[in-house]
Amino acid sequence: MASAPSYVTKEAPLIAASYPFLDIVWTMFIFFLFFIWLTILFRIFGDIFRRRDIGGGAKALWIIFVIVLPFLGVFIYLISQNDGMTQRALDRAHEQRSGMDAYVQSVAGGAAGEIEKAKGLLDSGAITQAEFDAIKAKALA
Repeated sequence: MASAPSYVTKEAPLIAASYPFLDIVWTMFIFFLFFIWLTILFRIFGDIFRRRDIGGGAKALWIIFVIVLPFLGVFIYLISQNDGMTQRALDRAHEQRSGMDAYVQSVAGGAAGEIEKAKGLLDSGAITQAEFDAIKAKALA
């Protein structure tokens, strides 16, 4: 009878057993910190490129500073530009919300406006009930 190879033994640990639980927790913590770091970098790069109050040279200097000295550059940018970042983010959110509100009003107001005009024409006798129903169905479609 042939014997098993020397590397196959009953005492061979499972893969998960050779990687203790605290090592898994520590690895997850490191990945979490790395994800936070990338999020902060992308937020800062986005803020730098969206700024309208500084020129291209100042933007390039900030980018170089953040790339060459990452931790120091990020922390200095966050400390010195915090109020500006917050205000620019609020302004951008307000612009997006007002744009969305204007779009919704134009879409909703368009159908309601057409129905209201058609109702006025119906009340004045310029159109029949069947024509009003056709205009209403078209506006709601």
